[in-house]
Amino acid sequence: MPHIVVIGAGQAGSSLVAKLRAEEFHGQITLIGAEDVPPYQRPPLSKSYLLGDMTKERLYLRPAAFYADNNVDLRLDTRAVSIDPIAKTVKLSDDSILSYDELALTTGSYPRTLPEAVGGMLDGVFCVRDLKDADTMAPAFVAGKKVLIIGGGYIGLEAAAVASKLGLQVTLVEIADRILQRVAAPETSDYFRALHKSHGVDLREGVGLDHLIGTDHVTGAKLTDGSEIDINFAIVGVGIMPASILAQSAGLDVANGITTNEMGQTSDPHIWAAGDCASSQFKGETIRLESVGNAIDQAELVAKNIMGAGQPYVPNPWFWSDQYDCKLQIAGLNIGYDAVYVRLGDAASVQSHWYYKGAELLAVDAMNDPRNYMIGKRLIEAGKSPAPSFITDPDTDMKALLRA
Repeated sequence: MPHIVVIGAGQAGSSLVAKLRAEEFHGQITLIGAEDVPPYQRPPLSKSYLLGDMTKERLYLRPAAFYADNNVDLRLDTRAVSIDPIAKTVKLSDDSILSYDELALTTGSYPRTLPEAVGGMLDGVFCVRDLKDADTMAPAFVAGKKVLIIGGGYIGLEAAAVASKLGLQVTLVEIADRILQRVAAPETSDYFRALHKSHGVDLREGVGLDHLIGTDHVTGAKLTDGSEIDINFAIVGVGIMPASILAQSAGLDVANGITTNEMGQTSDPHIWAAGDCASSQFKGETIRLESVGNAIDQAELVAKNIMGAGQPYVPNPWFWSDQYDCKLQIAGLNIGYDAVYVRLGDAASVQSHWYYKGAELLAVDAMNDPRNYMIGKRLIEAGKSPAPSFITDPDTDMKALLRA
């Protein structure tokens, strides 16, 4: 009986094994998870879970019984230590060895951390990546406490929103000239800067961390502009890295993630990869997408291709972020944009930013504007690029652009 082993029990791993069963794969499936809980959603960790609005059980992607009911051997609190592609075996942290016919790597990513030299190992310095991180930091979120958030990307901004809503005094520093500089246009940065300042966040752009202060537990921070602040704890949100060390150690090609072909195969035809850890092709470029949508779509396609479908993966990128009462929805990728056009809604909090490269529509950032998000997403996926004058004209029937 053929055996498929999946290493990494996150969104991609759970989606992959579920799709295998849905496609009527009747062989043996083993899903390896380093954490001691079933696969769960990660995005709510820095939002509704930290706020206390979501229970741990509601985080689970599927009921714990799903895996046993579908004859999936789910091995939790277990790590893959090494892969032998020649013998087609995986050694686990409990010293057991699994043989496989096909192997899928859905190992995800891990957060960048601060070096010990600048205080990164002090107590009270947190990252937000997994359930244990969220549970560990949750008791620190007490009204009146002072928190420093290092990094003005989406994770940092989401953490700032949660802390502010819970009544903490929040300082956020971003070493770049503006928040969201790596991922969004100045117009989107402006929107979220104003949003956070309106909620009392002390947002400092062009200012980074010099070092944290404290003997055992962090008590303060010196910033790159020479100022010092007192804090009770700090949250580090300076990006993530693909978890590709296991693949690299096995001799697989790795470059900004595990290199895959359009089918999801790595440089070993019997080893596949999907999710945050894996690269893919998009408009002739090699990219790595860090999103729930990509993890699901890529993993499900890999499952089908393991079974011989032979279908290429064509990413349709989409992302979201919840901050205060704002829901940001993003469609497409803005790589290479040279112009941004703003469409205003009926209220100041409602607007959408449309990214163009020449005459081509690349992406849309929609703030509290789900209708235009969906229109933009459908236009991008259909390869349609309406003239920017239609986007900025408040009288344009946006839905009619889909029929043009």
